[in-house]
Amino acid sequence: MDIKPVLNMVGTLAVFLGLLMLIPMSISVCSRQGDAWSFFLGAAVAVGLGLLIKRGSHTSKEPGIKESFAIVTLGWVIAAALGALPFVISGACPTYSDAFFEAMSGLTTTGATVIGNIEAQPNGILFWRSFLHWLGGMGIIVLFIAVLPGAGIGGSRLFKAEVPGPLPERIVPRIKETAKTLWLIYVGFTVVETVLLCLGGMGFFDSVNHAFATMATGGFSTKAASVGAWTSPGIHWIIAVFMLLAGVNFTLYFRALSGRSLRVFFHDAEFKFYVSLIITATVLVTLNLFVSGNFRSLAEAFRHSAFQVVSIITTTGFTTVDFDMWPSFSKAILMTLMFIGGCAGSTAGAIKVGRILVLLKHGYKEIFQFIYPRAVTLPKINGSPVPHGMQNTICAFFFLYIFTFIGAAIIMTGFGLDLVSACSAVAATLGNVGPGLVVVGPTLTYQPIPALGKWVLSACMLLGRLELFTVLVLFIPDFWRRG
Repeated sequence: MDIKPVLNMVGTLAVFLGLLMLIPMSISVCSRQGDAWSFFLGAAVAVGLGLLIKRGSHTSKEPGIKESFAIVTLGWVIAAALGALPFVISGACPTYSDAFFEAMSGLTTTGATVIGNIEAQPNGILFWRSFLHWLGGMGIIVLFIAVLPGAGIGGSRLFKAEVPGPLPERIVPRIKETAKTLWLIYVGFTVVETVLLCLGGMGFFDSVNHAFATMATGGFSTKAASVGAWTSPGIHWIIAVFMLLAGVNFTLYFRALSGRSLRVFFHDAEFKFYVSLIITATVLVTLNLFVSGNFRSLAEAFRHSAFQVVSIITTTGFTTVDFDMWPSFSKAILMTLMFIGGCAGSTAGAIKVGRILVLLKHGYKEIFQFIYPRAVTLPKINGSPVPHGMQNTICAFFFLYIFTFIGAAIIMTGFGLDLVSACSAVAATLGNVGPGLVVVGPTLTYQPIPALGKWVLSACMLLGRLELFTVLVLFIPDFWRRG
């Protein structure tokens, strides 16, 4: 592997991120809350470091396959390392470990926080948290490709490395145009949600922050009580609808906007399975909460159930109530949804509905072949057979995901967490969900976890966001050999 293209691209990314820090800095200047200097220093360090790296690694060579994996993984680590600077310089996070955790949580759209006094934080810091969500939701490398002049074959490889997915698909022939199209759809949804939230009674600043976090399926809020700080059912439903939309494959939106009508959604097997999971889980949780007496009316139980089910399956992590106080049956459903996640090609995390669907069909095929051993069948998605290679890749991903979950959960118990807290913390970070149960419940923060534990969970966030393979390939010795 040639390290120069890697360092050159990472250096450019550092400069790019430093320039983006000027946006929250301008908000800090306007709000006069005294935190503008933290963004100025952070931007100076990021730009300076980026230029220094680029100067020492100048090359015209485009990144190959190995270089692309290295750029994406190292790019995300560097982005989190530099994105942490405003948090620690301003004092929002007491230590760099906390600041890195917060920045990684933002970029990977996890939404797990170590900041307890959210409402005491200046507007610049609050905006930076949500802005990191928004940048990471569609992908910082995808944004990079969209605005970088001359992103050719190297851009295509970077795109595939950052957005692996079980069923990858370009929506236009050129990768740069694909990146631009995805971001235009993403921006459009964000603007519409911001307007609707403002009309619903939420202030403009809060509306922008929550729209950023919703479309990125992130979950950082400007309030300690999350969305529950607003008692308006209208605001709850607006955010719930846009969370659901953010969990859908963005390719379907492009097809619908290209004149193929809304039928593309109802012809897509993954979308239908995604919606059926949400409906089934919502009905079960609603009945459980109503029968258990958690809510006085069926309508109220339905609203909070629907919001929480959509929030968890899309790995957003917003809350309207403390679901850690719900019956065990409801919590078990939410915990299961943490592993499933949204659709492939969405901003949601976890295993993804598409993979779960293929695994179920693959399992059915294996059972079918017990009855008819000589039958040759392939599971089909949208009428097309899923190749053996893709089936093997999905099975390998599922195994690695569960193995990583078990391993990280065992490590977290070593830091003194009880089993439920450890498992939910790992499930919530590996799946990029955010809130867990007990010690890391929806009304609490990850602050009590030891520094080393926060680094472990930060690694889980990165593994979950880049879907394991992009990160784990760096640990194969052959990866670093030249040629």
